[in-house]
Amino acid sequence: MKNAIEEKILACREEEWAIVTGDGFRLHVDPNEGNGISFAESVAVTLGEKPRWLHCRWLYDEIGSDFYQRITEQPEYYLTRVEDRILADNAAELRRVVGDATIVELGSGSSTKTRRILEAWLDAGDACYVPIDISLSALEQACGDLAAAYPDLVVEGLAAEYDRGLRLIGGISPLLLLFLGSTIGNFNDDEMDEFLRAVQDALNPGDRFLLGLDLIKEAEVLNAAYNDAAGWTERFMINLLARMNRELGTCIPLDSVTYDGYYNEERERVEMYLRFAADVDVRVAKDGPPLVIRAGESVMVEISRKFRVDAMVAKLADFGFALERVFTDPDEFFAVLLLTRER
Repeated sequence: MKNAIEEKILACREEEWAIVTGDGFRLHVDPNEGNGISFAESVAVTLGEKPRWLHCRWLYDEIGSDFYQRITEQPEYYLTRVEDRILADNAAELRRVVGDATIVELGSGSSTKTRRILEAWLDAGDACYVPIDISLSALEQACGDLAAAYPDLVVEGLAAEYDRGLRLIGGISPLLLLFLGSTIGNFNDDEMDEFLRAVQDALNPGDRFLLGLDLIKEAEVLNAAYNDAAGWTERFMINLLARMNRELGTCIPLDSVTYDGYYNEERERVEMYLRFAADVDVRVAKDGPPLVIRAGESVMVEISRKFRVDAMVAKLADFGFALERVFTDPDEFFAVLLLTRER
């Protein structure tokens, strides 16, 4: 199985990706990964727009990934805990319904919750896991941990952004694609359509798509989840500016910035901002003009949309996906949808 999956990935590669091998796993590294150019260009463009914003993908450097892991452990942040419980309760049923399929995961991170699914697959026989994540360091750590914990698991990772990784999995079928954590809620309308179109193109008829969705609920619950008492969410957000200082030399005074996150009921999403208490000149390129952020201005860093199952199922149908199962918790805080790529 390992050689077959590797050959299918290699057959779809158009460029000279690097190969990183570890004890029991192999990683294919996008040649564009970690070059620093896209980060600088993205910051220069989005901070220059009105309203100002920063792309949430840049939150996840090594420090940011550690901060996010701390967020998931906070009592107010129910998302990870509830989704993990859903997967634990339904992994065996999921394996029975899906059958023998290669497991591919987008934004795999630490792959902690994925272990529920991997264990169900290993209990039934062979299993192959293809994690896709933009963070090479996080991916290498997760793959090493999984290879050590599950010696019979074939691990063939892709260090790449979603669109780049999806292009390499078209030859793998049958396939179960995981997109957990309600990460799809970070997309605006155009980004979601682009993403779903890419998934539609990558999957073959009969392949499955497992999608985690955070559902609409009381504003008090949502506001607490994104404003944990321990302050990890604030650290996570402000670390993006610290990363800009470290990697781009922007020299932003972090003590002049505060975090503000709240649920926008009208738009059914949590909005997360960094607010500046003093004027700041942000110079991304040494010889470029500064971007002047005035005292009182806010920069949007992330959104987290909340969903209604029926509306999302209807949208997914527009992209060729049919609902097969809905798994949820007793409080209906969260849902995991199993979908089939239609023929």
